Amino acid sequence: MDFVLTQLSGFSYSLYLLVLDPVTYFYLIPSVFLGIVFGALPGLTATLAVTILTGFFGNKFPLDQALIALIGAYVGAIYGGSYPSILLNIPGTAASAATAMDGYPLTKHGRGGEALGLTTTASFIGTLFGTFCLLIFVWVLLAVSKNIASPEKALLALFGILLSGTLMSRDLVIKGWISGLIGLAMAMVGLDPLLSEERYVFEWSYLLSGFQVVPVLMGAFAIPQIMDGARHAIMLGKAPKVGRIVPEIGEVVRRMPTILRAGAIGTGVGALPGVGEDVAGWVSYGVGKAASKEGEKFGDGSKDGLISAEAANNAAIGGALIPLLVLGIPGSPPAAALLGALKINNVIPGPTIDPALILHIVAILVLASLTMLLMGLFTARVFITILRIPQTVFLPVVMVLTTIGSFSVGGGINDLFLMIGVGFVAYAMNAMHYPIAPLVIGVILGGLFDETFRRSLLISDGDLSVFVSRPGSAILLTLNILLIASQIPSVKRFGARLRLRPGNA
Repeated sequence: MDFVLTQLSGFSYSLYLLVLDPVTYFYLIPSVFLGIVFGALPGLTATLAVTILTGFFGNKFPLDQALIALIGAYVGAIYGGSYPSILLNIPGTAASAATAMDGYPLTKHGRGGEALGLTTTASFIGTLFGTFCLLIFVWVLLAVSKNIASPEKALLALFGILLSGTLMSRDLVIKGWISGLIGLAMAMVGLDPLLSEERYVFEWSYLLSGFQVVPVLMGAFAIPQIMDGARHAIMLGKAPKVGRIVPEIGEVVRRMPTILRAGAIGTGVGALPGVGEDVAGWVSYGVGKAASKEGEKFGDGSKDGLISAEAANNAAIGGALIPLLVLGIPGSPPAAALLGALKINNVIPGPTIDPALILHIVAILVLASLTMLLMGLFTARVFITILRIPQTVFLPVVMVLTTIGSFSVGGGINDLFLMIGVGFVAYAMNAMHYPIAPLVIGVILGGLFDETFRRSLLISDGDLSVFVSRPGSAILLTLNILLIASQIPSVKRFGARLRLRPGNA
């Protein structure tokens, strides 16, 4: 009990300092606004918003101010995708795809404003739920992580890369693994972290420090979206008129069980390495359809369906930050961009992370969610007007911001070349349906895997049994093997036959 009171006291103090500091609002309000805009305009994503701001705020501003901007954009963008989903049936982001299933039918029934109001409120409560789970569970996992040594860290990093590749592949899972292993190979470039020997630098001094995170993020996430947007510009129709947006309190109270269930699902799914808010939305939507008394109405304007999707994808934000802060493994692509910002500022997530930083992040999440709520309820018509901006106008602006952000990291023109090179590779991979997020996660986690794997072998004099002699590493090695084995065709057929046996659910 004393521990809980101590954490709540520390959180309250962090929130108190943020609220009283005018600088907070200077960064928070524009970043949440920018995030909602990026979410509302199809083709722009939360990952892109956080990535661009990482380039601008990475190591040029104090970390606490940079986090305000990055988290504000993150929260705003996940919510902002609901606008075109509900009003135009065009998901603004992948995270809002499930929202369109019932949001747009409500708009066709003349209840678009009501749908936006419920979505905004559910997003706010969902974000707070995920933030509360972050505040509670992160300390438990941090206590556990203190017993994690190099073998466990290496296997955990590998598991994160493989799991993200498995869950984010659209067709063949091996494509996701290949993407993650490409990122892992990129992380090996530069000076050996243990012996300081050159690796794969080809006498180019720029590569001595390895591939910089921000240009890789910019190239992998921004360039393909800009090129796709230029080729397939989406001409948005005129958004329909909406009526009252502020929801009735009684309506929100009646839907609270659905919101809390979606929040729990979103937080749990978001905590899985590399999965993301879009998966959380679809999982919650499916569970909501099975659990709701009006499940047959899902897809035809069900408020429960709308809330199930939207509360979950916002709750996944807090969930995605749990493995990020505890283990240095991002739970979603936007969280991967946030991890890049932490690394630029020499913040190493894990047992040694400053507890005050975690409380500061939780306080920012609360303020960002409140800012999102107020903007969504009282300035929604501004964002509806922004929906009319064609991609052909906005994409060049995004390209300029991306270029400036990448160029200003510190490597000069070489960072720009790296961004463009990674961008073309990512575009080609997208065309062949190779997921990009595992590549970025591979680049970010590759350094951790490289250093801890080789340190384990150095300590054990090359004895591989070090990865099975410890209980934690043995469990993680088993999980890695099971994950790989589960995708072998013969194993999948065997599992299917077991499920089809009489008596099996």
